[in-house]
Amino acid sequence: MAQDGTHRGGRRTRAGTKPKPLIDKIAEGKPAEVLDPTLPDVTLLVGSDIGEGADLEGADMPEPSEYLSAKQKDGTPLGADELYRETWAWLHGRGCSHLVSPRLIEAYAQNFARYIQCENAISHFGLLGKHPATGGVVTSPFVTMSQSFQKQANVLWYEIFDIVKQNSIVSYDGSTPADDLMERLLQTKK
Repeated sequence: MAQDGTHRGGRRTRAGTKPKPLIDKIAEGKPAEVLDPTLPDVTLLVGSDIGEGADLEGADMPEPSEYLSAKQKDGTPLGADELYRETWAWLHGRGCSHLVSPRLIEAYAQNFARYIQCENAISHFGLLGKHPATGGVVTSPFVTMSQSFQKQANVLWYEIFDIVKQNSIVSYDGSTPADDLMERLLQTKK
């Protein structure tokens, strides 16, 4: 610690070797910790008779929030609920759906849906607009919004994909929901 009370020097954040994905550790025969919520971390549980017990219902996928399918100003639904379901199904297929927060998936789905919405507006209105005061040519505000939503969606996707990469015991090569969404975006521009 320096005289002014600040910490200086030392190891930089994110320095050093990066952790290997779980699937690679298993393939190399190295010890790996698999996060499995079905296996309790206790050796023996002793309990008394609980009678009838509770009538529990299992839910496969948490339902997306209402705002993901809200009607937009033009009357069409946002469509983020469909992106949420596709992403959750992709995570579930890799055994990682229990590791990713539903709110993280919702945030990703909403940002990607807004990105698609901005790209459709760019296709409809064009890349240029008219300045309200001077009447000169300006860049369409949808371009800036599109870039912002795409950046946010990518950051969230990298978070989700990092969880899959570090914890999946199934190979994650191949297409991802993001690839499928890009394909859909390109098809809507026709």
